[in-house]
Amino acid sequence: MGGTDAKDILGLPKTPLSLTQEKRSRPQKESHRKPDGISREVYALTGGVAPLMPSIDVAHLKRRPPADEKVAWQWLPFTSSARKDDLQLYHWARVVNNVPPTGDYSFAKYNKSVDILKYTDEEYENHLTDPVWTKEETDQLFEFCQNFDLRFVVIADRFPVSRTVEELKDRYYSVTRALLRARAQSPADVANHPLMKEPYDITRDRERKRALSVVLSQSRHQEKKDVQILAEAKRITEMRLAARRAEEPDVSANENAGLDKADGIVSGRSISPSSNSQLPATAVAPSTLTMADYASTLASLRMLHVYLRTYGLEQMVQAASSAVGLRTIKRVEQTLQDLGVNLKPKVPTKTVCDEHLELRKEILTLLNLQKQLQYKESEGSSHREGLYAAMPDTPKDRVFASDPFSFGAERPIKKEQKRKGPGRQADTPSPAHKRPRKMKASDL
Repeated sequence: MGGTDAKDILGLPKTPLSLTQEKRSRPQKESHRKPDGISREVYALTGGVAPLMPSIDVAHLKRRPPADEKVAWQWLPFTSSARKDDLQLYHWARVVNNVPPTGDYSFAKYNKSVDILKYTDEEYENHLTDPVWTKEETDQLFEFCQNFDLRFVVIADRFPVSRTVEELKDRYYSVTRALLRARAQSPADVANHPLMKEPYDITRDRERKRALSVVLSQSRHQEKKDVQILAEAKRITEMRLAARRAEEPDVSANENAGLDKADGIVSGRSISPSSNSQLPATAVAPSTLTMADYASTLASLRMLHVYLRTYGLEQMVQAASSAVGLRTIKRVEQTLQDLGVNLKPKVPTKTVCDEHLELRKEILTLLNLQKQLQYKESEGSSHREGLYAAMPDTPKDRVFASDPFSFGAERPIKKEQKRKGPGRQADTPSPAHKRPRKMKASDL
């Protein structure tokens, strides 16, 4: 069956598409140029995607060694300072002019370990005794902490006695704090130590893990229900704030009205609406809707009791940006980028999140003040233009003509413009505009 038969069955027109339309309909293929120094087969395996690990520069691979250097690869033994048993291993090493490489193993610098405090039997008897833990269990715990670099999940898996991760952490950090306190000459010497400033709280850690497991194990139905509860709580909070604002007198509005009335009396013209009422809602002060959104968001987060701090930060940023336009939001983000501040904090602690929100508020206030200044300047310029237009006629519009009946006295008259129309004679001028005749002797 040909293409025309298929078009007849489907009821499509038989006119074929033009060549230009066919060319436009075809998507253009993105051409990926193969980089130099790599074979076509290897590049096809990557699919044109950049490698995850940084690759060596191609120019470095094509660089030839100097003529006076004789490079060879030899199977040589080596030892590493990271090992305590002086184990001797072999690897291929680059030898230049038959001189083997010297020094420590190149990867020994990556062997980083945690400094674990050691205690004596006397210190244990005086400061470290615990009715729940024996000395043998404490010794084995510190040995595992040294071997596994404080990986308490691995330590709990290898520990012979059934202990939870939180119990192992609590025992290790309590012993370490007791050793630091006992070995210090005065409490002020170890006051700034991280373990002394922020001690481990086993109750808080357990509650944190329990709450996190509850959040991560929620179903879709529970998430939708939580969203509905938050929306209802937000609506109730907004209603309460609106009712509270309606009960309180608006003192600032009355003061602005009095100032505008005084300005109208001085300038000689009445101003019914206040100048601030003509400003946008976001140009005078932070909108009451923004404050309501802040309060409702905080109330919603308190109802959750447990939430991720990144989620709380996103909700607060959305509440701060709910009363402004998209252009203002982009200006705030651009200002943050100009200041070198990330749009989302990399380490969202409570202090960092509070400072980030405070910075966003200050930037938004700055933008609002700039809008208000521009509005006031434009209002002042228009006010000055209105005063110039309302000034009375200048003396140039009045002329002085002599009165024939006043014997030389002059009186001012207003010049009248003569209007001439097509096919119409000019109007007869008024007697006041006639040229005075000469006086004769008979008139005296």
